[in-house]
Amino acid sequence: MSDVTINAADVAVLRRETGAGMMDCKKALAEAGGDREKALEILRKKGQAAAEKRAERSAEEGVVAIVTSADGSAAAMAEVRSETDFVARNEEFRQFAKDLATLVLNWSGAESRSVEELKAQKMGGSTVGETLSGHDWQDW
Repeated sequence: MSDVTINAADVAVLRRETGAGMMDCKKALAEAGGDREKALEILRKKGQAAAEKRAERSAEEGVVAIVTSADGSAAAMAEVRSETDFVARNEEFRQFAKDLATLVLNWSGAESRSVEELKAQKMGGSTVGETLSGHDWQDW
């Protein structure tokens, strides 16, 4: 850790950008010497490591979101799983699933794309994969 003073506003901005917990954001900023870009990278790596640890656990809960085009000629569905029903009932988690279904609906050629390609798509300032691995869904 560094002796750099981290102010609450910087922590709040990083939390809004990443969805990570306040203490995680503060620690990442301190480790990065106050550099926001470095802190983002630290949080991404931490999120990926946490996701790898969770990969073996079962995600039996979740939501299915279905969206249709304005004219009703097309539809898309997204299933997003979670480990607990508590997370699955969270409105932000449900909105994420709906936003994901909307992304798929508007993604040209989505029907022939892989899950890995979907995870690489940008949504809300980060990729789908970063959002999935970077959030502590329990904080939602």
